[in-house]
Order: sequence, then structure tokens, then C-alpha cells
Amino acid sequence: MDFRQMLRGAALRVTRPRVAVLEAVHAHPHADTESILGAVRRDLPKVSHQAVYDSLHTLTAAGLVRRIQPSGFVARYESRVGDNHHHIVCRTCGVIADADCAVGEAPCLTASDDSGFSIDEAEVIYWGLCPECSTDQKI
Repeated sequence: MDFRQMLRGAALRVTRPRVAVLEAVHAHPHADTESILGAVRRDLPKVSHQAVYDSLHTLTAAGLVRRIQPSGFVARYESRVGDNHHHIVCRTCGVIADADCAVGEAPCLTASDDSGFSIDEAEVIYWGLCPECSTDQKI
């Protein structure tokens, strides 16, 4: 994947931290900031916390990454953007998986009363136990 071209396509300046953060988010779906920082520091050992935070903010604002934050969890980042998919979260270990829209076109769900809002996105989080935690509880 050409991360430099992705940045240029979003009218962003190409910097080493931005490229490294994009690479990390693509390599580690649903990673938190600390995990992304660790991945980035493998290639850029002296990159600051702030540079990673700033890059994540800029990339999110540009629509190149998506920030999610299931209730009770720290923010996570993913590279799957623009399709209004949803997430499944394990209550025990916190692993997150993507879930395509259940029915219909984006925003996937139609509010019974939109209160005059022009709705362009619906966020659904399914909660349960991942296969590994389900097996562990049966033992």
C-alpha cells in the first residue's frame, strides 16, 4: 500500500511519523494509541508520544483512519473507513472484530424519529464473548 500517496491524496504533508502511523494502523487493526506508538517506535525509535497523537488526530480528521471507542475502553484506531461498518467487542478480553452492516444502505439503521437531523452514520457495537473466551468459560 502506498501510504505516501494516501497522504498526498488527502492533501496532507508527507512526514515520517504520519507514514509510520498509517503503516501501524493498517498492520494492527483496532489498536490503541500505546500499541500504535510501540509499532511506530520500531521504525522511528525517537518519535514522540505527541507526534503519534498528532498524526492520529490528523489522519482521523482527513478520513484516512477511523477512531472508535467502545464504552469502557480506550480509543482504538482502524484503517477500514468510509463503509459505516460496526464492531463486535468481547466483554472478557476486549478483542474487537468488524461486523458489516446488518441490513440496508449506510447509515444501516433508520432512526424511528430523526428529530430533524440529517443522519449520515450509525454506530452499532455488539457485545458478547469471543470464541476463545466462550471456550474458556465452558471449561
